[in-house]
Amino acid sequence: MHVIRGGRVADVDGSREADVAVADGEIVAVGDAAAVDEAVDEAVAERGDGSGDAGVTEVDAGGKVVAPGLIDAHVHVMMDGRPDVSTAVSDSDYTASYRAASNLRAAVEAGVTTVRDLGSRGTLALDAGEAVAVGDIDGARVVACGRNVIMTGGHGNWFGREADGPAEVRKAAREQLKAGADVLKCMATGGVLTEGAVTGAPELTPEELAAFTGAAAPTDTPTAAHAHGEEGIKNAVEAGITSVEHGTFMDREAAEMMADRGTYWVPTASALRGIVDNGVEAGIPEDAVAKAEDAADRFDDAWDHALDAGVPIAMGTDAGTPFNFFEEIPQELAYMVDYGLSPEAALEAATVNAADLLGLDDIGRVAEGYQADLVLLDADPTEDVEAWQDPEAVFARGDRVA
Repeated sequence: MHVIRGGRVADVDGSREADVAVADGEIVAVGDAAAVDEAVDEAVAERGDGSGDAGVTEVDAGGKVVAPGLIDAHVHVMMDGRPDVSTAVSDSDYTASYRAASNLRAAVEAGVTTVRDLGSRGTLALDAGEAVAVGDIDGARVVACGRNVIMTGGHGNWFGREADGPAEVRKAAREQLKAGADVLKCMATGGVLTEGAVTGAPELTPEELAAFTGAAAPTDTPTAAHAHGEEGIKNAVEAGITSVEHGTFMDREAAEMMADRGTYWVPTASALRGIVDNGVEAGIPEDAVAKAEDAADRFDDAWDHALDAGVPIAMGTDAGTPFNFFEEIPQELAYMVDYGLSPEAALEAATVNAADLLGLDDIGRVAEGYQADLVLLDADPTEDVEAWQDPEAVFARGDRVA
């Protein structure tokens, strides 16, 4: 049990003075000292183990702000930010597993308490999520898709599940569900990091995308589509995709379609910045840099269209891509503010919006009954977006982990 006293609370519901009590991984009270003390007394009495107040840890939050742990809706736990992702192809499954564990630990220490893995080899991310859940490793909670569903030779073919035609795509999607996927991910267009792929060109056809979302429908499983180009974005939205990842060349029509249907946008600004800011001099393949620079030139317009149309936004980074490290995930919020979001809107994107996208209704707020995923910050993130980048303390599922 923890009682965080003397600070302010900041989440999507605003900023206010409050103490916070945590017991058995859950927030049991948020309010004034008297209300929190009463909740603590009740929790101690329910335990009935004779520990009394000895089982309660007091945390002094004077001058600090208690906020929800961040949620990154797009990562790749098998990647480590190396300049050339293709060099990881020959790594053994064991090596990839160690890397995943390291990445998840780095994420949670940075205040990111939940991640959504959108493509790793085999069942790596699914297994890592289970290892975190049962306490075998320390790290962020993991929601995962298993393997990406892609056309033969398409973007990410070195770790995706290749499939052609509606029947094969449907089967490939069902295979991921059988393996325990929490979300299904496909590649609707080409991408930056696959040599020879055309970044915005459609890959899966409208019929294949419809089969993909149709496979997810009976279990109400969320779906995600990697999509850079306008046509691919629109194909994905028309197929009923839950979220468009990247959306780099989004035009006004695509933005309005997404807003009308409530399709989430996960922009992953960190992915482009990692490539463009470091370039070929840092060892990133020339083909990838050229495509990223072209995409970056169009990204400003995508943001303008999305904000004008009111597209719902969830925070995601594509962590693991070149120079896009798990320990630096909170930088994404600052990038989103650079592109036009307010600090409050960035907080919303990285907490309740991302939680909604992931289908998790008990994370993302500092409120009674929610999971105790919390960060202690030196400043109010609704006013200063940089506050996220160096948390004083991190609590994941009620345990202080950093």
